[in-house]
Amino acid sequence: MFQSAALGALVLIIGIFLVERVAFFRKYCIPSAVVGGLIISIIMLLLHEGGGFEVNIDETFKDICMNLFFCSIGFMASFSMIKSGGRMVLIVGGLIGLLIILQNIVGVVTVSMFGLDPGYGLALGSISLAGGHGTSAAYGEILVEQYGLVGADAVAVASATVGLAIAGLLGGPLARRLITKHGLTSYEKDAKDPSIVESVLNKDNLLMAAILLSICIGVGMLMDKAFVSLGITFPAYFGGLLLAIVVRNVADYKGFALPMKEIEIVGWLGLCLFLAMALMAIKLWQIADLAGAMIITLVIQTLIIIVFTYYLVFKVTGKDYESAAMSAGFIGFGIGATPNAVANVEAIKKEHGLAPVATFVIPLVGGVVLDVINVTVLTIALNFL
Repeated sequence: MFQSAALGALVLIIGIFLVERVAFFRKYCIPSAVVGGLIISIIMLLLHEGGGFEVNIDETFKDICMNLFFCSIGFMASFSMIKSGGRMVLIVGGLIGLLIILQNIVGVVTVSMFGLDPGYGLALGSISLAGGHGTSAAYGEILVEQYGLVGADAVAVASATVGLAIAGLLGGPLARRLITKHGLTSYEKDAKDPSIVESVLNKDNLLMAAILLSICIGVGMLMDKAFVSLGITFPAYFGGLLLAIVVRNVADYKGFALPMKEIEIVGWLGLCLFLAMALMAIKLWQIADLAGAMIITLVIQTLIIIVFTYYLVFKVTGKDYESAAMSAGFIGFGIGATPNAVANVEAIKKEHGLAPVATFVIPLVGGVVLDVINVTVLTIALNFL
């Protein structure tokens, strides 16, 4: 585990080094973790094809980082904040719900053309793309064990992995295209990000942040087991995220101050390492050997989300700079995962200026609303298989 974590940190350092020195990566707002992770996965492919060399990555630390990030997102979900930004949350939530339905329709229709069971279409639809690795692992197992779809779990995980890479590579360039084409600028380009408090980190607050995150994740895991015993399947991080939402809003109601800055920083560390480790673990030689149905379906799904985001999401959310930043985030969780979405928005902010609305809406929709909608749609769809 520790060696894998060290490799993930090295991958992230490589990505940061290259982004700082290669104008192309900065120009198209490609996150450091995506740059480093994909370069390492390509090196792994060359080593495997040249001499059969393969590195097995222990995913324990990656899973810890994923849980840390999603739990921190739960702490950001204040109901009072949701109410203040409710209209845009509803709009983006409605758009992701429409995309989830569209992804499953495309997946089912495409695999059916190859004579495959429609269940594989769900694995190549919102299970893997909007759902990401957590949902892929959970529902992939359901498709194999309850529906007898051999290899559906591997297809879902491989598709989610490809989706991570696509989301990281497309989000920034598409947003930059929108910004350049429409001459958009940040209204708060020279302002300070309101989520960043100019103060030295407090070690006691950092300790309290670690305690809160650990408790929510640990108890959340027990909640996940309880859900499973009731026949309800959620992603592995969902229990911790849900509990964090409860703790945050109870604290708000009682007037207790939580160490939000420290929680946000720990979550951001988890995000960076999770992305780096997930992408470096891509086994490109396995993806190359996948059936034509998977490759064609992913190509179609990629084209659909580009058109969907460029022509619908951008316009419906206001056709301004915030809309462009939200478009980058929308591609991130629409075909990748919430960490992609947040990383895409942060890359846009770093290059073009602050986007406070996107910074608030994207992680909230991706970390909470998306999963609720996706689980509901998948539950209904599976009942028709």
